[in-house]
Amino acid sequence: MPVRSIPVLTTSSVHSRAPMDIRHELLKDDILLDEQFYEHVKRYKEHLKKWNKIHNLTGAKKESLMDKFIYDAVFPVSFLPKVKNILDIGTGAGFPGMILAFALPDTEVILCEPLQKRASFLQFIKADLGLKNVTVANCRVEELEPRPIELVTSRAVTDTKMLMQLSQPFLQEGSKLLFYKGERVFEEVDATLKHQIIQTQNRHYLVIDI
Repeated sequence: MPVRSIPVLTTSSVHSRAPMDIRHELLKDDILLDEQFYEHVKRYKEHLKKWNKIHNLTGAKKESLMDKFIYDAVFPVSFLPKVKNILDIGTGAGFPGMILAFALPDTEVILCEPLQKRASFLQFIKADLGLKNVTVANCRVEELEPRPIELVTSRAVTDTKMLMQLSQPFLQEGSKLLFYKGERVFEEVDATLKHQIIQTQNRHYLVIDI
């Protein structure tokens, strides 16, 4: 079971009262993103703060926690191969799918979110930022029409076994699964899976090859 440990954010830096400098942290990890990514992130956070007060879209109400979620969402661009399309299961308020769409403007990103208020927010962000690579699907993933997807992602939706079942209609040979996990990930995988776990201080990224 391949496990890679990458020492990135420390616990003290994540919970510091000072706002996290996403640009600085990404550059420290040799993740180079264009200026448009940071402009999108800025406007996204402004909108999320406003919508969250009314609709309670996410538990990330403080900017410091938003920044942590954004960093966690985009970090995999440091190790993922280039893909043609991404399906994000249970995008919620945008983590990780919308953030990946900011970072990968040439990649088609399908955001599957069944909750109407969250899907409406995602649709608003798509329109406001002019994101031509984003499709918002306001439905359960089981209701999506099956099609080949090169990368399926999900964060904090359900356990690995269920996520693999939900992903099955979209997988073909060469597809990858990327699940954003905590420490319990080691209890959810075994040697029969072709996978690796990439560890950072605050996130475990489970990558499964099909």
